[in-house]
Amino acid sequence: MGNTESVVVQKRLTRFRPEERPVIEGVFDRLQGGAGGPSGAPGKTPAGKTLTLEMLQSSMGSLAPDSMVRRIYQCMCRIDPGMAAPAASGKTSTPTASGVGREQLVIFLADTMRGTAEERAPLVLAMSQHGAGAAAVVTCEQVAEFLQDLISAVVQILVHRGRLQAWKPEKMGDGSLGVKLLAEQMCSELKPSDQGACDVSCLEDWIFRVSQVSLYLEMLVAEGLNVSLSSRLAPTLLPPCRETPWKELRCLLDLPVLMFLAPQLPDSYNAPWRLVFSTQLHGESFTRVVTGLTNCGPTLLLIKDTKGHVFGGFASHAWEVKPQFQGDSRCFLFTVFPRLRVYTATGYNQHFMYLNHSQQTMPNGLGMGGQHGYFGLWLDSEFGRGHSRARPKCTTYGSPQLSGEEDFTLDSMEVWAVGKPPEPEEGEEGQGKRSVLHMDPEVQAIMEMTGKTLHSQGFREPEEDQE
Repeated sequence: MGNTESVVVQKRLTRFRPEERPVIEGVFDRLQGGAGGPSGAPGKTPAGKTLTLEMLQSSMGSLAPDSMVRRIYQCMCRIDPGMAAPAASGKTSTPTASGVGREQLVIFLADTMRGTAEERAPLVLAMSQHGAGAAAVVTCEQVAEFLQDLISAVVQILVHRGRLQAWKPEKMGDGSLGVKLLAEQMCSELKPSDQGACDVSCLEDWIFRVSQVSLYLEMLVAEGLNVSLSSRLAPTLLPPCRETPWKELRCLLDLPVLMFLAPQLPDSYNAPWRLVFSTQLHGESFTRVVTGLTNCGPTLLLIKDTKGHVFGGFASHAWEVKPQFQGDSRCFLFTVFPRLRVYTATGYNQHFMYLNHSQQTMPNGLGMGGQHGYFGLWLDSEFGRGHSRARPKCTTYGSPQLSGEEDFTLDSMEVWAVGKPPEPEEGEEGQGKRSVLHMDPEVQAIMEMTGKTLHSQGFREPEEDQE
Protein backbone atom coordinates (compact mmCIF):
# COMPACT_ATOMS: atom_id res chain seq x y z
CA MET A 1 0.00 0.00 0.00
CA GLY A 2 1.08 3.54 -0.57
CA ASN A 3 1.40 5.79 2.46
CA THR A 4 -1.82 7.76 1.85
CA GLU A 5 -3.85 4.67 1.11
CA SER A 6 -2.40 2.88 4.11
CA VAL A 7 -3.46 5.68 6.47
CA VAL A 8 -7.01 5.69 5.04
CA VAL A 9 -7.37 1.92 5.37
CA GLN A 10 -5.88 1.85 8.86
CA LYS A 11 -8.39 4.47 9.99
CA ARG A 12 -11.19 2.32 8.58
CA LEU A 13 -9.90 -0.76 10.40
CA THR A 14 -9.98 1.02 13.77
CA ARG A 15 -13.78 0.82 13.62
CA PHE A 16 -13.54 -2.90 14.25
CA ARG A 17 -12.48 -4.72 17.37
CA PRO A 18 -8.88 -5.99 17.41
CA GLU A 19 -10.04 -9.59 16.95
CA GLU A 20 -12.28 -8.54 14.02
CA ARG A 21 -9.61 -6.75 11.97
CA PRO A 22 -7.94 -9.92 10.66
CA VAL A 23 -11.39 -11.07 9.49
CA ILE A 24 -11.90 -7.88 7.50
CA GLU A 25 -8.37 -7.97 6.06
CA GLY A 26 -8.76 -11.64 5.17
CA VAL A 27 -11.89 -11.25 3.04
CA PHE A 28 -9.87 -10.26 -0.03
CA ASP A 29 -7.70 -13.41 -0.02
CA ARG A 30 -10.66 -15.64 0.79
CA LEU A 31 -12.68 -14.30 -2.13
CA GLN A 32 -9.79 -14.95 -4.46
CA GLY A 33 -9.30 -18.45 -3.10
CA GLY A 34 -12.95 -19.32 -3.54
CA ALA A 35 -13.22 -18.08 -7.12
CA GLY A 36 -12.84 -21.56 -8.53
CA GLY A 37 -16.48 -22.36 -7.76
CA PRO A 38 -18.50 -24.07 -5.04
CA SER A 39 -15.71 -26.56 -4.37
CA GLY A 40 -13.48 -23.72 -3.22
CA ALA A 41 -10.71 -24.55 -5.70
CA PRO A 42 -8.33 -21.62 -6.36
CA GLY A 43 -9.22 -19.40 -9.28
CA LYS A 44 -6.99 -18.47 -12.17
CA THR A 45 -6.27 -14.96 -10.93
CA PRO A 46 -2.98 -14.78 -8.99
CA ALA A 47 -3.36 -13.84 -5.32
CA GLY A 48 -2.65 -10.25 -4.40
CA LYS A 49 -3.91 -8.78 -7.66
CA THR A 50 -7.56 -7.71 -7.92
CA LEU A 51 -11.00 -9.14 -7.36
CA THR A 52 -13.04 -9.81 -10.46
CA LEU A 53 -16.79 -9.74 -10.93
CA GLU A 54 -16.74 -13.54 -11.23
CA MET A 55 -15.12 -13.85 -7.79
CA LEU A 56 -17.85 -11.71 -6.26
CA GLN A 57 -20.55 -13.68 -8.04
CA SER A 58 -19.06 -16.90 -6.69
CA SER A 59 -19.52 -15.64 -3.13
CA MET A 60 -22.82 -13.76 -3.39
CA GLY A 61 -24.59 -15.43 -6.30
CA SER A 62 -26.93 -17.60 -4.25
CA LEU A 63 -27.97 -14.78 -1.93
CA ALA A 64 -28.48 -11.81 -4.23
CA PRO A 65 -29.76 -11.05 -7.74
CA ASP A 66 -26.95 -10.81 -10.26
CA SER A 67 -27.87 -7.17 -10.86
CA MET A 68 -27.20 -6.45 -7.16
CA VAL A 69 -23.83 -8.21 -7.28
CA ARG A 70 -22.89 -6.09 -10.28
CA ARG A 71 -23.94 -2.93 -8.44
CA ILE A 72 -21.65 -3.82 -5.53
CA TYR A 73 -18.75 -4.63 -7.83
CA GLN A 74 -19.24 -1.40 -9.76
CA CYS A 75 -19.28 0.55 -6.48
CA MET A 76 -16.09 -1.09 -5.20
CA CYS A 77 -14.26 -0.33 -8.44
CA ARG A 78 -15.13 3.36 -8.14
CA ILE A 79 -13.72 3.78 -4.65
CA ASP A 80 -10.61 5.97 -4.71
CA PRO A 81 -8.43 4.74 -1.81
CA GLY A 82 -6.84 8.18 -1.58
CA MET A 83 -10.21 9.92 -1.32
CA ALA A 84 -11.86 7.03 0.62
CA ALA A 85 -15.01 7.35 -1.49
CA PRO A 86 -16.26 6.47 -4.99
CA ALA A 87 -14.51 8.64 -7.50
CA ALA A 88 -16.22 11.61 -9.12
CA SER A 89 -17.22 11.63 -12.75
CA GLY A 90 -14.29 11.26 -15.13
CA LYS A 91 -11.88 9.87 -12.51
CA THR A 92 -12.62 6.19 -12.82
CA SER A 93 -11.78 3.52 -15.34
CA THR A 94 -14.21 0.90 -16.58
CA PRO A 95 -14.85 -1.48 -13.64
CA THR A 96 -14.35 -4.65 -15.66
CA ALA A 97 -10.95 -3.40 -16.78
CA SER A 98 -9.54 -2.46 -13.39
CA GLY A 99 -11.04 -4.90 -10.89
CA VAL A 100 -11.22 -4.32 -7.15
CA GLY A 101 -8.07 -3.78 -5.09
CA ARG A 102 -7.54 -4.86 -1.50
CA GLU A 103 -7.78 -1.29 -0.19
CA GLN A 104 -11.01 -0.65 -2.07
CA LEU A 105 -12.58 -3.75 -0.55
CA VAL A 106 -11.55 -2.84 3.01
CA ILE A 107 -12.97 0.68 2.62
CA PHE A 108 -16.21 -0.72 1.19
CA LEU A 109 -16.58 -3.21 4.05
CA ALA A 110 -15.84 -0.58 6.70
CA ASP A 111 -18.27 1.97 5.27
CA THR A 112 -21.15 -0.45 4.66
CA MET A 113 -20.81 -2.23 7.99
CA ARG A 114 -19.57 0.55 10.30
CA GLY A 115 -19.96 3.76 8.33
CA THR A 116 -21.98 6.92 8.89
CA ALA A 117 -24.74 8.18 6.63
CA GLU A 118 -22.17 10.59 5.13
CA GLU A 119 -19.89 7.68 4.23
CA ARG A 120 -22.63 5.41 2.94
CA ALA A 121 -24.24 8.04 0.69
CA PRO A 122 -21.52 7.94 -2.02
CA LEU A 123 -21.75 4.14 -2.05
CA VAL A 124 -25.52 4.23 -2.56
CA LEU A 125 -25.03 6.84 -5.28
CA ALA A 126 -22.57 4.56 -7.08
CA MET A 127 -24.76 1.46 -6.67
CA SER A 128 -27.80 3.30 -8.04
CA GLN A 129 -26.09 4.23 -11.31
CA HIS A 130 -26.13 2.37 -14.59
CA GLY A 131 -23.09 1.58 -16.72
CA ALA A 132 -19.42 2.28 -16.19
CA GLY A 133 -19.44 6.08 -16.04
CA ALA A 134 -19.75 7.88 -12.71
CA ALA A 135 -22.32 10.65 -12.21
CA ALA A 136 -22.87 13.24 -9.51
CA VAL A 137 -26.64 12.64 -9.28
CA VAL A 138 -29.18 9.86 -9.74
CA THR A 139 -32.94 9.89 -10.21
CA CYS A 140 -35.52 8.60 -7.72
CA GLU A 141 -36.31 5.86 -10.24
CA GLN A 142 -32.68 4.70 -10.20
CA VAL A 143 -32.68 4.63 -6.39
CA ALA A 144 -35.92 2.60 -6.47
CA GLU A 145 -34.33 0.05 -8.83
CA PHE A 146 -31.34 -0.24 -6.48
CA LEU A 147 -33.69 -0.76 -3.53
CA GLN A 148 -35.62 -3.47 -5.35
CA ASP A 149 -32.38 -5.39 -5.88
CA LEU A 150 -31.33 -4.81 -2.26
CA ILE A 151 -34.68 -5.89 -0.77
CA SER A 152 -34.81 -8.95 -3.05
CA ALA A 153 -31.37 -9.93 -1.75
CA VAL A 154 -32.46 -9.54 1.88
CA VAL A 155 -35.50 -11.76 1.26
CA GLN A 156 -33.25 -14.38 -0.37
CA ILE A 157 -30.99 -14.29 2.67
CA LEU A 158 -33.93 -14.84 5.02
CA VAL A 159 -35.01 -17.85 2.96
CA HIS A 160 -31.57 -19.40 2.38
CA ARG A 161 -30.39 -18.84 5.95
CA GLY A 162 -33.54 -20.31 7.48
CA ARG A 163 -34.62 -17.09 9.24
CA LEU A 164 -38.27 -17.14 8.24
CA GLN A 165 -39.52 -17.49 11.82
CA ALA A 166 -42.05 -20.16 10.69
CA TRP A 167 -43.54 -17.96 7.92
CA LYS A 168 -44.20 -19.77 4.64
CA PRO A 169 -43.46 -17.59 1.57
CA GLU A 170 -45.09 -20.11 -0.77
CA LYS A 171 -48.36 -19.68 1.17
CA MET A 172 -48.16 -15.88 1.26
CA GLY A 173 -48.75 -13.04 -1.18
CA ASP A 174 -46.68 -12.08 -4.23
CA GLY A 175 -43.23 -11.33 -2.85
CA SER A 176 -42.08 -9.62 -6.05
CA LEU A 177 -44.94 -7.14 -5.72
CA GLY A 178 -44.04 -6.66 -2.06
CA VAL A 179 -40.47 -5.83 -3.05
CA LYS A 180 -41.71 -3.06 -5.38
CA LEU A 181 -44.12 -1.73 -2.75
CA LEU A 182 -41.44 -1.56 -0.05
CA ALA A 183 -38.91 0.03 -2.41
CA GLU A 184 -41.45 2.68 -3.41
CA GLN A 185 -42.29 3.35 0.24
CA MET A 186 -38.63 3.83 1.17
CA CYS A 187 -38.11 6.07 -1.87
CA SER A 188 -41.07 8.22 -0.85
CA GLU A 189 -38.85 9.52 1.98
CA LEU A 190 -36.33 10.98 -0.50
CA LYS A 191 -36.16 14.75 -0.84
CA PRO A 192 -34.79 15.32 -4.36
CA SER A 193 -34.12 18.66 -6.00
CA ASP A 194 -36.76 20.50 -8.00
CA GLN A 195 -35.42 18.69 -11.05
CA GLY A 196 -36.01 15.32 -9.40
CA ALA A 197 -32.30 14.57 -8.94
CA CYS A 198 -30.66 13.07 -5.87
CA ASP A 199 -27.09 14.07 -5.06
CA VAL A 200 -24.85 12.85 -2.24
CA SER A 201 -26.28 15.30 0.32
CA CYS A 202 -29.84 14.24 -0.54
CA LEU A 203 -28.92 10.56 -0.13
CA GLU A 204 -27.06 11.27 3.12
CA ASP A 205 -30.15 12.91 4.63
CA TRP A 206 -32.30 9.99 3.41
CA ILE A 207 -30.00 7.27 4.77
CA PHE A 208 -29.88 9.07 8.12
CA ARG A 209 -33.69 9.10 8.37
CA VAL A 210 -34.55 5.73 6.78
CA SER A 211 -32.67 3.20 8.89
CA GLN A 212 -33.63 0.19 6.73
CA VAL A 213 -31.22 1.32 4.01
CA SER A 214 -28.18 0.82 6.23
CA LEU A 215 -29.65 -2.26 7.91
CA TYR A 216 -30.35 -4.05 4.63
CA LEU A 217 -27.03 -3.04 3.08
CA GLU A 218 -25.01 -4.22 6.07
CA MET A 219 -26.94 -7.49 6.13
CA LEU A 220 -26.29 -8.14 2.44
CA VAL A 221 -22.57 -7.39 2.67
CA ALA A 222 -22.02 -9.39 5.87
CA GLU A 223 -24.01 -12.41 4.66
CA GLY A 224 -23.05 -12.27 0.99
CA LEU A 225 -19.33 -11.99 1.67
CA ASN A 226 -19.53 -14.25 4.74
CA VAL A 227 -18.02 -11.65 7.08
CA SER A 228 -18.50 -13.13 10.55
CA LEU A 229 -17.81 -10.52 13.25
CA SER A 230 -17.99 -11.18 16.98
CA SER A 231 -19.86 -7.91 17.61
CA ARG A 232 -22.49 -8.46 14.93
CA LEU A 233 -25.83 -10.10 15.62
CA ALA A 234 -27.93 -11.12 12.63
CA PRO A 235 -30.97 -8.82 12.57
CA THR A 236 -34.39 -10.37 13.10
CA LEU A 237 -36.49 -8.79 10.37
CA LEU A 238 -39.58 -10.97 10.78
CA PRO A 239 -41.72 -11.55 13.87
CA PRO A 240 -42.16 -15.17 15.00
CA CYS A 241 -45.26 -16.91 13.64
CA ARG A 242 -47.14 -19.54 15.64
CA GLU A 243 -50.22 -21.77 15.34
CA THR A 244 -50.95 -20.95 11.70
CA PRO A 245 -52.73 -23.59 9.58
CA TRP A 246 -50.63 -22.99 6.47
CA LYS A 247 -52.05 -25.98 4.57
CA GLU A 248 -55.44 -24.30 4.26
CA LEU A 249 -54.28 -20.67 4.10
CA ARG A 250 -53.26 -18.19 1.42
CA CYS A 251 -52.04 -15.24 3.49
CA LEU A 252 -52.65 -11.61 2.50
CA LEU A 253 -49.18 -10.70 3.77
CA ASP A 254 -45.88 -11.24 1.96
CA LEU A 255 -42.34 -11.10 3.37
CA PRO A 256 -41.39 -7.52 2.31
CA VAL A 257 -44.70 -6.14 3.58
CA LEU A 258 -44.17 -8.03 6.84
CA MET A 259 -40.65 -6.58 7.05
CA PHE A 260 -42.25 -3.13 6.83
CA LEU A 261 -45.25 -3.60 9.14
CA ALA A 262 -43.56 -5.45 12.02
CA PRO A 263 -41.21 -2.54 12.98
CA GLN A 264 -44.18 -0.16 13.05
CA LEU A 265 -45.55 -1.89 16.15
CA PRO A 266 -44.54 -0.48 19.55
CA ASP A 267 -41.29 -1.93 20.89
CA SER A 268 -43.08 -3.87 23.62
CA TYR A 269 -45.12 -5.87 21.10
CA ASN A 270 -42.70 -8.70 20.44
CA ALA A 271 -44.93 -11.75 20.99
CA PRO A 272 -45.34 -14.31 18.18
CA TRP A 273 -47.99 -13.46 15.61
CA ARG A 274 -51.03 -15.76 15.67
CA LEU A 275 -53.82 -15.90 13.09
CA VAL A 276 -57.11 -15.56 14.98
CA PHE A 277 -59.47 -14.94 12.07
CA SER A 278 -59.50 -15.48 8.32
CA THR A 279 -62.45 -15.41 5.95
CA GLN A 280 -60.72 -18.18 4.05
CA LEU A 281 -60.67 -20.43 7.12
CA HIS A 282 -63.61 -19.23 9.23
CA GLY A 283 -66.13 -17.92 6.71
CA GLU A 284 -67.88 -14.57 6.41
CA SER A 285 -69.40 -13.94 9.79
CA PHE A 286 -69.08 -10.83 11.93
CA THR A 287 -69.79 -12.92 15.03
CA ARG A 288 -66.71 -14.99 14.23
CA VAL A 289 -64.69 -11.82 13.73
CA VAL A 290 -65.72 -10.64 17.20
CA THR A 291 -64.88 -14.03 18.69
CA GLY A 292 -61.44 -13.91 17.09
CA LEU A 293 -60.74 -10.33 18.14
CA THR A 294 -61.68 -10.42 21.81
CA ASN A 295 -59.48 -11.81 24.57
CA CYS A 296 -56.38 -12.13 22.40
CA GLY A 297 -54.58 -8.85 23.09
CA PRO A 298 -53.33 -6.37 20.45
CA THR A 299 -54.21 -7.22 16.85
CA LEU A 300 -53.43 -6.34 13.26
CA LEU A 301 -56.39 -6.29 10.85
CA LEU A 302 -55.90 -6.83 7.12
CA ILE A 303 -58.68 -6.23 4.60
CA LYS A 304 -58.75 -6.70 0.84
CA ASP A 305 -61.65 -5.13 -1.05
CA THR A 306 -63.10 -6.23 -4.37
CA LYS A 307 -61.16 -3.45 -6.15
CA GLY A 308 -57.87 -5.04 -5.09
CA HIS A 309 -56.91 -2.50 -2.43
CA VAL A 310 -55.30 -3.99 0.69
CA PHE A 311 -55.38 -2.00 3.94
CA GLY A 312 -55.96 -2.34 7.66
CA GLY A 313 -55.23 -1.17 11.15
CA PHE A 314 -53.28 -1.94 14.30
CA ALA A 315 -55.20 -2.11 17.58
CA SER A 316 -52.96 -1.53 20.58
CA HIS A 317 -55.48 -2.96 23.07
CA ALA A 318 -57.63 -6.06 23.28
CA TRP A 319 -60.97 -5.27 21.65
CA GLU A 320 -64.06 -4.95 23.83
CA VAL A 321 -67.65 -5.05 22.62
CA LYS A 322 -69.11 -1.76 23.90
CA PRO A 323 -70.68 1.41 22.46
CA GLN A 324 -67.67 3.61 23.30
CA PHE A 325 -64.35 4.33 21.66
CA GLN A 326 -61.31 2.56 23.08
CA GLY A 327 -57.57 2.16 22.48
CA ASP A 328 -54.78 4.73 22.59
CA SER A 329 -52.42 6.74 20.38
CA ARG A 330 -50.28 3.70 19.57
CA CYS A 331 -53.03 2.52 17.19
CA PHE A 332 -52.58 3.27 13.49
CA LEU A 333 -54.08 2.68 10.07
CA PHE A 334 -52.12 1.51 7.03
CA THR A 335 -52.34 0.65 3.37
CA VAL A 336 -50.50 -2.18 1.61
CA PHE A 337 -51.72 -1.88 -1.98
CA PRO A 338 -51.46 0.15 -4.14
CA ARG A 339 -49.17 2.04 -1.73
CA LEU A 340 -47.37 0.85 1.40
CA ARG A 341 -48.00 3.53 4.05
CA VAL A 342 -48.66 3.93 7.79
CA TYR A 343 -50.86 6.66 9.29
CA THR A 344 -50.40 7.39 12.98
CA ALA A 345 -52.50 9.30 15.50
CA THR A 346 -52.84 13.06 14.92
CA GLY A 347 -53.95 13.93 18.47
CA TYR A 348 -57.12 15.57 17.13
CA ASN A 349 -59.39 13.13 18.98
CA GLN A 350 -59.26 9.76 20.72
CA HIS A 351 -61.50 7.76 18.37
CA PHE A 352 -58.91 5.01 17.97
CA MET A 353 -60.99 1.80 18.11
CA TYR A 354 -64.69 0.94 18.17
CA LEU A 355 -66.43 -2.45 18.31
CA ASN A 356 -70.14 -2.90 18.86
CA HIS A 357 -72.60 -5.71 18.18
CA SER A 358 -76.33 -6.37 18.57
CA GLN A 359 -77.25 -2.87 19.77
CA GLN A 360 -80.25 -0.92 18.56
CA THR A 361 -79.19 2.61 19.48
CA MET A 362 -75.53 2.68 18.37
CA PRO A 363 -73.80 1.63 15.11
CA ASN A 364 -72.93 -2.06 14.99
CA GLY A 365 -69.58 -2.95 13.49
CA LEU A 366 -65.85 -2.36 13.76
CA GLY A 367 -64.34 1.06 13.29
CA MET A 368 -61.00 2.85 13.57
CA GLY A 369 -60.62 6.63 13.42
CA GLY A 370 -63.02 9.40 12.46
CA GLN A 371 -66.53 9.29 13.86
CA HIS A 372 -69.79 7.38 13.64
CA GLY A 373 -70.85 7.14 10.01
CA TYR A 374 -67.53 8.61 8.89
CA PHE A 375 -64.79 6.22 9.97
CA GLY A 376 -61.28 6.03 8.57
CA LEU A 377 -61.91 2.28 8.48
CA TRP A 378 -65.32 0.70 9.08
CA LEU A 379 -66.55 -2.87 8.73
CA ASP A 380 -70.28 -3.24 9.14
CA SER A 381 -71.77 -6.00 11.31
CA GLU A 382 -73.67 -7.06 8.20
CA PHE A 383 -70.49 -8.72 7.06
CA GLY A 384 -69.07 -7.84 3.66
CA ARG A 385 -69.72 -4.11 3.58
CA GLY A 386 -67.64 -1.23 4.91
CA HIS A 387 -66.38 2.27 4.24
CA SER A 388 -63.25 4.41 4.42
CA ARG A 389 -64.17 8.08 4.50
CA ALA A 390 -61.66 10.89 4.44
CA ARG A 391 -62.41 14.30 2.98
CA PRO A 392 -59.60 15.03 2.76
CA LYS A 393 -58.10 13.11 5.75
CA CYS A 394 -59.31 11.00 8.66
CA THR A 395 -59.28 13.26 11.73
CA THR A 396 -57.87 10.60 14.07
CA TYR A 397 -55.06 9.24 11.92
CA GLY A 398 -54.60 11.73 9.07
CA SER A 399 -55.15 8.91 6.60
CA PRO A 400 -56.65 9.29 3.12
CA GLN A 401 -59.31 6.93 1.77
CA LEU A 402 -57.85 3.45 2.21
CA SER A 403 -60.20 1.45 0.02
CA GLY A 404 -60.69 1.50 -3.75
CA GLU A 405 -64.10 3.13 -3.32
CA GLU A 406 -65.42 5.04 -0.32
CA ASP A 407 -68.07 2.38 0.31
CA PHE A 408 -66.35 -0.94 -0.35
CA THR A 409 -67.25 -4.59 -0.62
CA LEU A 410 -64.97 -6.93 1.29
CA ASP A 411 -63.11 -9.62 -0.62
CA SER A 412 -61.16 -11.20 2.25
CA MET A 413 -59.98 -10.41 5.76
CA GLU A 414 -57.39 -11.60 8.28
CA VAL A 415 -56.81 -10.77 11.94
CA TRP A 416 -53.42 -11.44 13.52
CA ALA A 417 -52.87 -11.34 17.27
CA VAL A 418 -49.50 -9.60 17.62
CA GLY A 419 -49.08 -9.06 21.35
CA LYS A 420 -49.22 -10.98 24.57
CA PRO A 421 -52.81 -12.07 25.39
CA PRO A 422 -54.28 -10.38 28.48
CA GLU A 423 -53.93 -12.20 31.78
CA PRO A 424 -57.10 -13.92 33.08
CA GLU A 425 -58.91 -11.98 35.75
CA GLU A 426 -58.34 -12.85 39.38
CA GLY A 427 -60.26 -15.94 40.37
CA GLU A 428 -60.52 -17.27 36.81
CA GLU A 429 -57.15 -19.03 36.88
CA GLY A 430 -57.33 -19.32 33.12
CA GLN A 431 -60.40 -21.59 33.33
CA GLY A 432 -63.31 -19.19 33.48
CA LYS A 433 -63.62 -18.62 29.74
CA ARG A 434 -63.05 -22.16 28.56
CA SER A 435 -65.76 -23.79 26.52
CA VAL A 436 -67.30 -27.21 27.06
CA LEU A 437 -64.95 -28.49 24.35
CA HIS A 438 -62.00 -27.77 26.65
CA MET A 439 -63.61 -29.29 29.69
CA ASP A 440 -64.92 -32.53 28.20
CA PRO A 441 -63.05 -34.10 25.25
CA GLU A 442 -65.78 -36.76 24.97
CA VAL A 443 -68.31 -34.06 24.08
CA GLN A 444 -65.97 -32.88 21.33
CA ALA A 445 -65.62 -36.40 19.94
CA ILE A 446 -69.38 -36.97 19.96
CA MET A 447 -70.00 -33.68 18.16
CA GLU A 448 -67.46 -34.57 15.49
CA MET A 449 -69.05 -37.99 14.94
CA THR A 450 -72.48 -36.43 14.53
CA GLY A 451 -71.14 -33.98 11.95
CA LYS A 452 -71.38 -30.85 14.10
CA THR A 453 -69.02 -28.02 13.12
CA LEU A 454 -66.81 -26.87 15.99
CA HIS A 455 -66.96 -23.14 15.29
CA SER A 456 -65.15 -22.14 18.48
CA GLN A 457 -62.22 -24.49 17.99
CA GLY A 458 -60.15 -22.08 15.92
CA PHE A 459 -60.44 -19.32 18.50
CA ARG A 460 -59.39 -21.09 21.68
CA GLU A 461 -56.21 -19.98 23.38
CA PRO A 462 -53.33 -22.49 23.20
CA GLU A 463 -52.19 -24.51 26.17
CA GLU A 464 -49.13 -23.20 28.05
CA ASP A 465 -46.85 -25.93 26.75
CA GLN A 466 -47.75 -25.46 23.07
CA GLU A 467 -45.69 -23.51 20.60
